[in-house]
Amino acid sequence: MTRKIIIIGAHAAGLDAASAARKTDRSAEITLITKEKKTAYSRCGLPFVLGGHIATFDDLEVFPERFYKMMKLNLLTETTATKIDAKAKTVDIQDKTGNKETLSYDNLVITTGADPFVPPIKGRDKKGIFVVRTIEDGEKINKAIETAESAVIIGAGLIGLEVAVACLERGLKTTVVEFLPYVLPVLLDKAMADRVQKMLEEKGMKIIVGKGAEEILGTDKVSGVLVAGEEIPADVVVVATGVRANVELSKNAGVELGEKRAIKTNLRMETNIKGIYTAGDCAETINLVTRRPTMSQLGTTAVKQAKVAGINAAGGYSTFSGALGSWITRLFDTEIGGTGLTEFMAGRAGIETVSGTIVSKTRADYFPGALPIRIKLIAEKETTKIIGAQIIGGEEVTQRINALSFAIQNEMTVKELAKAETCYAPPVCETWEPMVLAAEMVIRKLR
Repeated sequence: MTRKIIIIGAHAAGLDAASAARKTDRSAEITLITKEKKTAYSRCGLPFVLGGHIATFDDLEVFPERFYKMMKLNLLTETTATKIDAKAKTVDIQDKTGNKETLSYDNLVITTGADPFVPPIKGRDKKGIFVVRTIEDGEKINKAIETAESAVIIGAGLIGLEVAVACLERGLKTTVVEFLPYVLPVLLDKAMADRVQKMLEEKGMKIIVGKGAEEILGTDKVSGVLVAGEEIPADVVVVATGVRANVELSKNAGVELGEKRAIKTNLRMETNIKGIYTAGDCAETINLVTRRPTMSQLGTTAVKQAKVAGINAAGGYSTFSGALGSWITRLFDTEIGGTGLTEFMAGRAGIETVSGTIVSKTRADYFPGALPIRIKLIAEKETTKIIGAQIIGGEEVTQRINALSFAIQNEMTVKELAKAETCYAPPVCETWEPMVLAAEMVIRKLR
């Protein structure tokens, strides 16, 4: 009998789950359901279209229409899944015209993602206030920027800073407001974050930290934002204060949520209900260092989870052990990335740490174009295992973050990293690899 697989959600996680399911079961009937008109586009690319680095929002679409035909996927766009009946193994759907239908499944994959969180700021219902999640959101912001002179971005996480850079690149007077004490507060420790803030301020961005947006000003349309009694003019306000897992449909079906209020899973990405799997921003996972539940909500984590969910939904066997939350971005000409725990997050988890920071160059100091790079390594004091890293540099940050991610996953100690053999040539790297120098700094502190 042909296996029926329904996947709710058709973006990064949904499409990777469908692809993995198809490769596992060539004859399965696979249906994808999404509320949006466009599918499987890069949400992470939205700020870079706004900044003019990518020509159009259409360029963010990952899979052409022929992909769905080639993979024999039944794609239902502008269609909402309204109810899951886990006992009957059915999903109720409704399309944009109001037509309703009930679909049956053998296995179900939930990739409903997350929705933007907008804090209860007074005046948040005015025109000119935007979130950044969909292509439609991006198009609205892009149109508003065309006639705007000033912008306020509420939230200094990755998306917030990337959108702020885009606004500045488009010629807007740009202010970032962050309630927490420093920028990228979940991803960097303060000293590293302060370096990022200084760089952005030197480019002309105004950044206010440790203060929240009290009110969005204006009558019908936004005219400014009130922060600590100061009125900051704004034609455009973008709220980038994070996302919350979209779990209502799952919860109503009896799917269990974890301590992070996202869908709880086992190693096979299966929920408490047999035959129902999940992946992506709506799914809880395990932090590979603390072994505690966490929310990664990164595209890289989503597609790995989705591959596992898709394989298992199609009758195969695969597991996902957890995530480190490795991330990277580029703000103007500076690359910033991290992996594992920050010192702050390690402290919250009860882990005593020792850290070391070094500043080096990306090439031989005498070679033209050598750029500065700053590396911070964090080790667990008792075991000397590397548990986190943060890097700010002009180039070559990504592969160093990747290498340190491998090191953490393989439980490498700082002593082992200090002895690692690395390559050298004047145009591409210093004689002493900066990661090795950072490890030696930690070792000196441990002594």
